[in-house]
Amino acid sequence: MATTNTPVLHPDLTPAQRDCLDALPLTGSHVVSGPPGSGKSLLAAHRAIHLALTGRPTLLLSRSNLLRQLLRDTLQGLTVTGAPVEATTVHAWVLRHFGHGAPRTQDGWFDWAALTQDAAAALGENEEDTPHLVIDEGQDLSPGFYRMARLAAASVTVFADECQRLTDTNSTLAEIADALGRSTQRVAITGNHRNSREIVSLAEHFRTGGARPDLPFRSGSRPVVRHYSGTHDLADDIAGLAARHPRDRIGVIVNSLRTAADLMRRLERAGLAQEPQLYSSAASSGRYRDLDLVRPGVVVVHRASAKGLDFDTVVIADAETDSATDPTSATLRMAYYVMITRARERLVLGWQGSRMPRHLEGLDAWVHMR
Repeated sequence: MATTNTPVLHPDLTPAQRDCLDALPLTGSHVVSGPPGSGKSLLAAHRAIHLALTGRPTLLLSRSNLLRQLLRDTLQGLTVTGAPVEATTVHAWVLRHFGHGAPRTQDGWFDWAALTQDAAAALGENEEDTPHLVIDEGQDLSPGFYRMARLAAASVTVFADECQRLTDTNSTLAEIADALGRSTQRVAITGNHRNSREIVSLAEHFRTGGARPDLPFRSGSRPVVRHYSGTHDLADDIAGLAARHPRDRIGVIVNSLRTAADLMRRLERAGLAQEPQLYSSAASSGRYRDLDLVRPGVVVVHRASAKGLDFDTVVIADAETDSATDPTSATLRMAYYVMITRARERLVLGWQGSRMPRHLEGLDAWVHMR
């Protein structure tokens, strides 16, 4: 089995991104870090294709099912004969690998310590079927997962940004590398190929830790902080955005499931050119589970599912739900850093109520207030 790099030229990558891929050996553990917009998800898909060329099973993993759908669609455009890659969730892979009786902890998530013991006991068995694992948004998984993965996989490549740690079971870059072992190679990529300078400048106000990323060269419209009199006003504004920008993918990010349901009902009655979509993690299948993230139109998602996605226009719909939260809270700042950097061209931060949320105060240097 080949253990040296088999370069594949991908014209959609920048020279720096191609250099990053070519520098990664096809064996061992690797952690690739980079800011939002640097192309980590795209690189993860290309890395998986590279590894699949060795002939070994290769899986592209994410914690989020919605991100899995996006990665699946990305892989479809990168098909290489003889190098199949499957995009799946960590949850689905663990159940397949360890069985549906895989031990769990009291919080319902997997017992990584017990699974690590199981992986150690099976070490060396079915060597040819041992997969390469590529993990996107790897900061959302705990060190325990990585201690298990190093034993259950032929190689592990992780793409992560520790400034976007939104889950309860997250890891810093150092924790990931430590869990994967001392020989883990760390690589950093730079650049932002998604956001405008104006959007990144606002995101910087919320970023916690890490090196300050370079600002993009591309300029765009200033973000907007807008007060809505109610959900009907919010829905009308979103419908107007969809009418003015019919080719846009418009991501509406909510924190309240009640707001999401009410908003969806109003948008469905608004006569939009494209049927609006709503993602629900509670749905097992169907229109609220399987979305088309490529076509134009409105997509309503909870902020917990927004990681790794991008849209031409983003509306953060209900900032008032964070009014009682300390505006200096690292968790709050990370959440807004992630949500803001989902936007390519346009960004609206919306709120309802009689008083502007404290975390939206003092943003006059970066936004228009309406």
